[in-house]
Amino acid sequence: MIWFTADFHLSHANIINYCNRPFKDVRTMDEKILDNLEHKLNPGDTLYFLGDLTFKESTATAFFERFSQCDIHYIVGNHDSKQVIELAKEYCKSVNQVKDIKLKNQNITLCHYAMRVWNKSHFNSWQLYGHSHGRLEPIGKQHDVGVDNCNFSPISFRELLDLMEKKPDNFNYIKPENRT
Repeated sequence: MIWFTADFHLSHANIINYCNRPFKDVRTMDEKILDNLEHKLNPGDTLYFLGDLTFKESTATAFFERFSQCDIHYIVGNHDSKQVIELAKEYCKSVNQVKDIKLKNQNITLCHYAMRVWNKSHFNSWQLYGHSHGRLEPIGKQHDVGVDNCNFSPISFRELLDLMEKKPDNFNYIKPENRT
């Protein structure tokens, strides 16, 4: 299985108030998010993590070790410290600012931030992002994969296929019959 998520902000107490997260304290929040992830992922699964894991190096190490049986591709977020990025380089399959992937003939651009246009958006490619904590309306074939927008759980590629089918075309989509 292939999964996408972002914006855990583990060990970050202020995020509870900032994002109106329904947790009494940071320990409860961290446990819920990590348990949800562990419940979904199986050894050998692929996880695309789109940034903002934690400020703390020890928390990042514990996360990467806990999910070391999975292939993690890390997209850097604005709250990822140099130490967390270096740990990601050690534990993850890839670490990027922006990453273009193709799954089952679907082009997807991954970035911590939402974009107005992205690689192959004119061909109805997708763009997955985090950062906005469910507060930014997507355009076309975009989706916020952050935990605040996904019930504090990762979202699977299969689930995204269903969601994207119902979304409008990208505003710059060029229909096949109009391509020259």
